Amino acid sequence: QVQLVESGGGLVQAGGSLRLSCAASGRTFSSYAMGWFRQGPGKEREFVAASRWTGGSTYYADSVKGRFTISRDNAKSTMYLQMNSLKSEDTAVYYCAAERVYYGSFYGWHPDYWGQGTQVTVSS
Repeated sequence: QVQLVESGGGLVQAGGSLRLSCAASGRTFSSYAMGWFRQGPGKEREFVAASRWTGGSTYYADSVKGRFTISRDNAKSTMYLQMNSLKSEDTAVYYCAAERVYYGSFYGWHPDYWGQGTQVTVSS
């Protein structure tokens, strides 16, 4: 089992940047596929980005491709989401998620573990 804690959310102007962090408990972080989801006001929760537990591949929703970058530091058991060129439509609660030794597609992914979320608000 793993516990996930997000940080780094806040208020930023459109065009600005934020970096979210997700700290994971446990000593097997490197064996977890990790990802970010978000839920905007009045919207369904949606996939944002993910990182495979092996091979280093990353995946992004079309809406954030080229603006957001997911990364992970296995030695620190921490995942990051660098968000640049933020838009008002990026306003949402951002959730960190994880699943151990996951090989499947990230589209339609339903991870086993979730953080509590961190609010990102982009003002226009």
